[in-house]
Amino acid sequence: MRSETGLRKSSLRHRNRAIASGDGAQHPLRLSRLWQGIGWLMVAVVVWLSLTPEPPHPPTSWLAWDKAQHALAYGSLMYWFRQAFLPHWRWPLFLLVLGVMLEYLQELGGVRTSDSNDMIANGIGVVLGLALSYTPLGRLLSKVDAIVGAKRLR
Repeated sequence: MRSETGLRKSSLRHRNRAIASGDGAQHPLRLSRLWQGIGWLMVAVVVWLSLTPEPPHPPTSWLAWDKAQHALAYGSLMYWFRQAFLPHWRWPLFLLVLGVMLEYLQELGGVRTSDSNDMIANGIGVVLGLALSYTPLGRLLSKVDAIVGAKRLR
């Protein structure tokens, strides 16, 4: 038993595999480690794109606007993390801090520059991703998980 929570390890594992649906009920994800791994891979891609001296150019013209790229990246991260992990205030905070820190690290690299407007766009993306996760689309990953998980068990 863990003294700080009073829960057994198996209870904590089950709790950590749960996500919240829009109505606040907890539903376990069968493939939680896969979805969480994809989330961390998404973070790694954002870190790489933020710190590489020559990031690739976007495929569409509307994504050529730098602030849209920032908002879309951080909105996608927040939307994914809100579904793949147990809902907690630490995820929006983590993403906000990540966005600020990466902007400052760009400045330290000497090739790219820091931009406070990028930080604002990152924050707007986090808020939009969080808001989207409270809509019916916020249960999309649990539905995909149920389908893929059921096929995997056959």
